[in-house]
Amino acid sequence: IVETSYERKNAAEIERILEYTAAVKVQAWFRGTRVRTYYKHMNHCANEIQRRWRGFLGRRFFRLYVKNRVLVMKLNFYNLQATKVQKIWRGYYVRKYVFNYYSRKRYLEALTIKNDIIRNELSEYAEQQEQNRRRQKEAKEKAMHDKLARKYHYLISTHVMPGVFNSPFQPYPSEMEYALSSVKPLSYKKKKPTENPYDPAWKSYDNELPKPRQLPPLSDKPQGPFREPEDVQKQRYKEFQPSLRVATSFTSLEEARQKMKDGEWVTRFNDNIFVPFTIKDHKYEPLLHSTSKYGHLPYGTKFFREEKIDQHVTNLPFKTVVPPIPIL
Repeated sequence: IVETSYERKNAAEIERILEYTAAVKVQAWFRGTRVRTYYKHMNHCANEIQRRWRGFLGRRFFRLYVKNRVLVMKLNFYNLQATKVQKIWRGYYVRKYVFNYYSRKRYLEALTIKNDIIRNELSEYAEQQEQNRRRQKEAKEKAMHDKLARKYHYLISTHVMPGVFNSPFQPYPSEMEYALSSVKPLSYKKKKPTENPYDPAWKSYDNELPKPRQLPPLSDKPQGPFREPEDVQKQRYKEFQPSLRVATSFTSLEEARQKMKDGEWVTRFNDNIFVPFTIKDHKYEPLLHSTSKYGHLPYGTKFFREEKIDQHVTNLPFKTVVPPIPIL
């Protein structure tokens, strides 16, 4: 009897576990179906609201677009008519006053006469410039001839002996002879001696030795890229600067880790031990938007707005379930 009771008890426990598992599955399926139906209804309502709102925006944008296009068409038409009026008037004005045949003929005749006058003036000016250049060239040649005559003035004839350009075998002297007699001889300037006129081999100079040149005074700062004495002294006696290995502590890594742990302990808000999410023995929490202590809320299944239903205005801002699509 005891064994039979134990077997029945074990069988009943197994059946209870199976029934409990089946009940959990049925509840999970039912709740999942209800939540999916609820979200489907919410998405459908949001799509309907967005469709109505976007249709309203599209119609308003289309009205503005049509209004602007009509305004642009009217402006283009008025501009075209103004262009035609201006074209007709300008054509008449040009044919009447600008491209007049008789006035153009008189203008060309006057231009021909003025052109002849300017050409004559330019030819006279060119001839005058040519004369000036010829005169300058002759003056330059005369100056060179006079300089050459002054240079060879020593070849002039004397009372005792005729010169090179006054040959006794010719009936009269050459032109160079007259040029030599009409100019003065060329005078040469004495050059100053550039070398030392004193010879070191001489025994004495009779107190005529040249005086040595005085050297320029020396400046306070020596010439060259030298630094200031204060900078050199400061660099020589500067403070000891240890390397990174010497200046850093041997246990700097452990100290930094301990300091980071201390900071985390001070700044954290919750001291509870972390519980992994694999534990499934937590209590089920019902949804806030579907249940309350007063009963089931009809939000999402009956209506959306509860305040000022006649005016369709609510204090809360409008929120969409899915992100909106921009209208270009």
